[in-house]
Amino acid sequence: MTENVEEAVEHRRLIIAGTGIAGLTAAIYAGRSNNEPLVLEGDEPGGQLTLTTEVDNYPGFPEGISGPELVNNMKEQAQRFGAELDHGIVVDVTPLGEVDGTDGSPFRVEMRDGDVYTCDAFIAASGASARTLGVPGEDELMGYGLSTCATCDGAFFRGEDMLVVGGGDAAMEEANFLTKFADTVYIAHRRDEFRAEDYWIDRIMDKVDDGDVEILWNTELTEIHGDPDEGIDHASLVRHPDGHPKEKFEAGDDSVETFEMDVGAVFYAIGHTPNTDYLDDTGVELDDEGYIITEGGRGGGQTATGVPGLFGAGDVVDHHYQQAVTAAGMGSEAALDADDWLEQRERAGELGVDAAPEPAAGDD
Repeated sequence: MTENVEEAVEHRRLIIAGTGIAGLTAAIYAGRSNNEPLVLEGDEPGGQLTLTTEVDNYPGFPEGISGPELVNNMKEQAQRFGAELDHGIVVDVTPLGEVDGTDGSPFRVEMRDGDVYTCDAFIAASGASARTLGVPGEDELMGYGLSTCATCDGAFFRGEDMLVVGGGDAAMEEANFLTKFADTVYIAHRRDEFRAEDYWIDRIMDKVDDGDVEILWNTELTEIHGDPDEGIDHASLVRHPDGHPKEKFEAGDDSVETFEMDVGAVFYAIGHTPNTDYLDDTGVELDDEGYIITEGGRGGGQTATGVPGLFGAGDVVDHHYQQAVTAAGMGSEAALDADDWLEQRERAGELGVDAAPEPAAGDD
């Protein structure tokens, strides 16, 4: 047993990082498989869904449900099946074993408060955080007219003028989707050309020709006005013909134009940052943006990473769909993959530190 293992608070069969939809679904499935998972909440307990006041597109709720309520229901369900939830934040995961020449299980899991666990299998479901601007009104109105997901919230603002902030593929896709509901969709971009693929630019320009979209070139959002009870009333923006107007405005350039827009909703589409820093030294393969690369394909093991015993699920893997229902599906897959892997290891007598945990009271 290594020195790192000896300092552990306790050894767990399975640890899940994240209590968003992916992590909680994984916890439900893992609990039902008698894997007694320890579920660590991380920096954003409940994930992105806690920023959504109403969820109308999650199956099984014909009248809709609030994001926090859905998350709390899933927590209770996971605990009912034996999952243990903790407020801890993972800062480092270290593979301690070696399987077929590849570092893997067991894992040393270090928490921000200094506690250390070890586990036989680990599911990374820590999600991706939507990037924000930090402008006044942002914190108060997130979920009350300000959103980072058009697919989730666009239908709530039917008939309103809507503002999309961004200039990449995500902004084009969000704006295109919102034309189904908005009177006019405005796209504010700080430069005079988009970063998006030509396919999306062409689609948006068609919408411009149709009068559904208006582009605000060389423009940035500086403040959102409103309150949680009434939602967004209007937005403040700055514009300069040379682009990047906010930094010029803050530098005192009096040639920057300031103006207000009456919009009923604002959507940020400036990207997400996957929460994968704690995986840096594990050997898990990440793409250029930091998303986990899993095995994929058909059959079992789709959520497995290149590190044996370590699995990925939800927005920490999925940089395209990023929907609650797809996160739930991937969470179930990760739990099933982890259970299969643990059973195979157990049959081979290769489980890590102290082998499997003692059965819970009442278990055969």
